[in-house]
Amino acid sequence: MQFSIQREALLKPLQQVIGVVERRQTLPVLANLLVKVGDGKVSLTGTDLEVEMVASTSAEKLADGEITIPARKLFDIVRALPDGAQIDLKLNGDRVALNAGRSRFTLTTLAASEFPTVDEIELVETVSLPEQVLRDLMEHTSFAMANQDVRYYLNGMLLDLQEHTLRCVATDGHRLAMKETQLQSSVTTRRQIIIPRKGVNELVGLLESGDGEVALEFGRNHLRVRRGSVVFTSKLIDGRFPDYEAVIPLGADKTATLDREVLRGALQRAAILSNEKYRGVKLELSPGKLRIVAHNPEQEEAVEEVEADTHVSDLAVGFNVGYLLDALAALDGEKARLSLRDAQSSCLVQEEASEQARHVIMPLRL
Repeated sequence: MQFSIQREALLKPLQQVIGVVERRQTLPVLANLLVKVGDGKVSLTGTDLEVEMVASTSAEKLADGEITIPARKLFDIVRALPDGAQIDLKLNGDRVALNAGRSRFTLTTLAASEFPTVDEIELVETVSLPEQVLRDLMEHTSFAMANQDVRYYLNGMLLDLQEHTLRCVATDGHRLAMKETQLQSSVTTRRQIIIPRKGVNELVGLLESGDGEVALEFGRNHLRVRRGSVVFTSKLIDGRFPDYEAVIPLGADKTATLDREVLRGALQRAAILSNEKYRGVKLELSPGKLRIVAHNPEQEEAVEEVEADTHVSDLAVGFNVGYLLDALAALDGEKARLSLRDAQSSCLVQEEASEQARHVIMPLRL
């Protein structure tokens, strides 16, 4: 196995797959990348048994073959080489020789047969959508995923595919984020899958703000995303996601529409004097304004008043200020609308003129 390639042409696929490789591994081979030369190209594969990333690139002086090479060392070497360097990589016995100009490196290897790869997945549905749209959906909801929750199905993101719509949903039990997009083609059967947190983070990092299309291949136990020369595959969480539609408050007719950035600024200032443990602030609605009040155990207080388009009076509800700020940051419009039902209800946060993104925040007792 051998190939010759320019530094930049090898560095890009390395950057795309290196994040999948964990620094601490249960199996030595998982610290390696599978390097395969064949069909006139070089492919690099990284996996942690949950997520797999494969990136391909063209090269010269190819000799077919495959081997696994220490991932972090290969990445660090290529990154440290000067711009425009020509890299020659060749397998000699059980070692790989990497030459670039006057630089010479010899790396240990493990057999390609030891490397675990995902077999062909059993496809049940395939949809295509713009790369920018998928990135936007996931970026604007992933912050609400749980982290190491005993309810393992919360440690990931729900992809809900139905008719002409794809929804991304995440919740940690205290708040919920949902965003949807319309698809060009329709599906006949509703599909719901849960991608683990690691898979979501790697996919968000892979997607760019381009005009290209990505293909989502829904399998029974995997999700595969094809983007140009990169193929991302993730195992799915085997669990039942909560009925998120039941969490969205119905009859939340007490609304306030505000300038999103003005509200964010007021909340950020009030948060300075909120309780460090619970981070609670009280929202007090009255005609034409929203009053934000924060207290802490040192008996300190912050009060902010913001103009609001509302006719609600004498309604006060407490919320975690961090959750409110996360929800507002995930909106795009200039105006944000807060919708409540009563003093014990959740708060629905959305853009004034769009139903595509909805954020639900559970109340706090202050």
